[in-house]
Amino acid sequence: MRSKPKIRRLAAVDQSAAPRLELVPGEEIWVFAYGSLMWNPGFPHLEVRRGRLYGFHRRFCIYSHVYRGTPERPGLVLGLARGGSCEGLAFRVPAGEADEVLEYLYARELVTEVYIPRWVRIATPDGEVRAASFVVDRAHEQYTGELELEATAELIRRGVGISGPGIEYLRNTVHHMEALGLATGDLKRILQLIDGRPARPKGG
Repeated sequence: MRSKPKIRRLAAVDQSAAPRLELVPGEEIWVFAYGSLMWNPGFPHLEVRRGRLYGFHRRFCIYSHVYRGTPERPGLVLGLARGGSCEGLAFRVPAGEADEVLEYLYARELVTEVYIPRWVRIATPDGEVRAASFVVDRAHEQYTGELELEATAELIRRGVGISGPGIEYLRNTVHHMEALGLATGDLKRILQLIDGRPARPKGG
């Protein structure tokens, strides 16, 4: 059983119009993490499993106006974009903490409502689980659409927000994915571009 950290408190944000996930009273939930939640969940959990989500992939596709950038000088953060698949971590949350954990996640992820909370099916080594996750709203003004790797690297390089530089976010994500044995894909190539190292061919 994993440690059960207390839920970190975040500043209150008016999200009265933001969508909410329906909970079954008395049932535990799973949360699927594909970005900073993997290495900084901030909520209590009983178990962690590697898992894969089909139909979405991890991509820097959101202009960050708060955590890793500002409206005047946006950075980039990760989102779940349609197509492909995404390997990450699934956290099992005890039933008694489910409501509070979701409220914490809403406060953390829905600051500008660029994410849409939804239930997704995650394939894990011990069977499929239904998990809460956050996918990008493609109609939102902060959705980037398709960006070239060079443009992505430049936005990450210059972005700084209340949680620090975008490059720190990228490095942490790559480091923890490598430690977990997860394929980093374009994230490692973007980091190489920022560090001035030649990126390997996509198949490498």
